Amino acid sequence: MTIDRQRIERGGFLLFLGLITLALIVVTSSFLLALLWAALAAILFRSLFQRLLDQMGGRRNLAAGLTMLIITFAVVVPTLLIGSMVVDQASGVYMKMRSGQIDFAQYFQQVRDALPLRLRQVLDNSGINSFERLQSRLSYALTSSMSQIASQALSIGRNAFAFALTFGVGLYIAFFLIRDGDRLGPAFARSLPLERDVATRLVDTFTAVVRATIKGSVIVGLAQGALGAITFWIVGVPAALLWGVLMAIAALLPAIGPAIIWVPVAIYLLATGAIWQGAVVVFSGMLVIGLADNILRPILVGRDTGLPDWIVLLTTLGGIETLGLSGIVVGPVVGALFLAGWRILNEERGVFIAPIEE
Repeated sequence: MTIDRQRIERGGFLLFLGLITLALIVVTSSFLLALLWAALAAILFRSLFQRLLDQMGGRRNLAAGLTMLIITFAVVVPTLLIGSMVVDQASGVYMKMRSGQIDFAQYFQQVRDALPLRLRQVLDNSGINSFERLQSRLSYALTSSMSQIASQALSIGRNAFAFALTFGVGLYIAFFLIRDGDRLGPAFARSLPLERDVATRLVDTFTAVVRATIKGSVIVGLAQGALGAITFWIVGVPAALLWGVLMAIAALLPAIGPAIIWVPVAIYLLATGAIWQGAVVVFSGMLVIGLADNILRPILVGRDTGLPDWIVLLTTLGGIETLGLSGIVVGPVVGALFLAGWRILNEERGVFIAPIEE
């Protein structure tokens, strides 16, 4: 009877713990993204905090405060400035499209007219039924993308207070996570209802993938986007910064990369007689933007991210679709934890599977 009562009480406590955890998630749901980015900042800048802590004689509050100051002026302020400029350019492009000053259909028609007759016939007789249909679909996709960017910009403006509140909460949480991360991380791992070794491996996988994704993908993407924006500015492409940001986002996708942006621009420039401009875009895309990944990624984190390129592609696209820009990090992390969890299970069952080749 005593054993049954203990089981009931234990079950009741676990039920209470699950319900109160769910309630906490619901109550704080508006700030979950702020908590996520605060945790990412704490992981990424952990080494910086540690160096400052050593120099400050172990004064944790001062070291964490200086770390937050560096994050603010080195990351936050430039991001906000660039973001405001991108929003202005996106809104400007959208307004020009609505007024007819920018007509993507006309641009596609110019490219088509510049093609050899035989190639035009092949395109018109291909499985897409007609080149005009492809032209209209691409034009619609581009117009919709610009419309969404502009609407998001207006939404941010209307909800400026909510954005500022969430942003401030994120910075506030980041301070404590940076200061106490070396204590909170192990405590969290110990509190997981998993074996100690399994919990440690999963937490280590999470930390490694976060660092690899941000340092090896986001920073490389930003570098490629910056190089693309400079290239477009040199050849006189309108809204060069906007296209650079789109190139940085595309750079996060393996096997696709910034070429999805600069190749159509180069084709248009060459087809419309802007020979030297198109040649500059091709040269920069292949030898400058393309090589940035090969040079920077090994320097930052090496090639060992633990995830094959095709899984990174799927999880990044799915993460962006589900969570927006936060999915850039969350998607690969989910994929890595999925693989790590099944690998651990197979090892415990005595089944050893060779790692997936990248």
